[in-house]
Amino acid sequence: MHIFTSVTANYIPKARVLAQSVKKHQPDAVFHLLLSDAVPDWLDMEHEDFDHLIHIEDLGIDNLQSWIFKHSLVELCTAVKGYGFQYILKHYQADKVIYLDPDIVVFSPLDSLDQALDEASILLTPHQCVPESDYAAIIDNEICSLKHGVFNLGFLAIANDGDGNAFVDWWAARLGEFCYDDIAAGLFTDQRWVDLAPCFFERLKVLRAPIYNVCTWNLSNRQVAGSLETGITVNGQPLCFYHFSGFDSGAQEVMLNKYGSRNPALKQLRAWYLAACDAAGQQQYGTTPCCYNSFANGQPITRQQRVLYRSRRDLIDYFPDPFCCDDPHKSYCAWYAVNADEQAAGLDSTVLDNVDTLRDALISARSELNLIKNSRTWRVLRAIEKVSRPLRKMVKPQ
Repeated sequence: MHIFTSVTANYIPKARVLAQSVKKHQPDAVFHLLLSDAVPDWLDMEHEDFDHLIHIEDLGIDNLQSWIFKHSLVELCTAVKGYGFQYILKHYQADKVIYLDPDIVVFSPLDSLDQALDEASILLTPHQCVPESDYAAIIDNEICSLKHGVFNLGFLAIANDGDGNAFVDWWAARLGEFCYDDIAAGLFTDQRWVDLAPCFFERLKVLRAPIYNVCTWNLSNRQVAGSLETGITVNGQPLCFYHFSGFDSGAQEVMLNKYGSRNPALKQLRAWYLAACDAAGQQQYGTTPCCYNSFANGQPITRQQRVLYRSRRDLIDYFPDPFCCDDPHKSYCAWYAVNADEQAAGLDSTVLDNVDTLRDALISARSELNLIKNSRTWRVLRAIEKVSRPLRKMVKPQ
């Protein structure tokens, strides 16, 4: 079994925690670190739990510098995943390959996944396995899945057979051209594409057991119990792996408090994970800048510069290495400063970010309003209002 994750340098501390958990519970697995960044001088592979380092330059991507520039860092780390599968399947002749996001931790052996790949070629985990009944949870979870994809691609397992390779080649091709965070256009990096996979590939299995890919988006229907000392269970079964997606961000803390505020096991998990990441160097290396986040002259690359570049074939052809700034006549950075009108192009980053923020705020506000309307206090006040309204009409002011 081969396992890999995809990171930029600032996510290596989280990848260390993942790799340590893999080595603890699946010691025979081969662990690969796929890095889309410069190799930091503080990364010493001889003293890491990573068996192999795969650099983005090893993947054989055509017109690499141009291709990288088209993507934000999140888009980049997801766009390379299909190529990562292809590389490991071919270069290492791996029988089975599992991808895990760097913010996942394994808590028990992966034997059940190994066995499942004997019967299926592709293993997926959906964001939700049980229909929501609460209105707020429908908005938070089911509608969110409709926007971002039915399956969470923080996990994906592939067998080296006909359907497995056909899926990887199809997915890698789509990610090579269309791995963008553009919900309005029907895209969300690598995930929305896989909504189509059950239609295309017969040997695909959806893992519905609650022990896989536990995260805030499915806590409404998963009962997490136990402790790190006695063992964490989910709906009474031993936890296989937990997805700590965004656990060091405010948004995910809000969701954790919403669906697990009274759960001591979840609180212990969160506290442990943050401490484990710090012990792995999160405080020291978690802010390491990615080399692909700026032009060669050090100027930061904005979102609208990437979007404009990837949307125009003439710019892609004329600036094959858009990071380069040596020749002013071949510098995309210099051309952009002189020629690009961000507002006329409709690509102002503030506008793009504000649209996403306002859309999320609207959904959240609707959810909170519905919680108020469904509360006991609201129903009592409405009942009092109905009773008192006729009385107020009868009593006329003097």
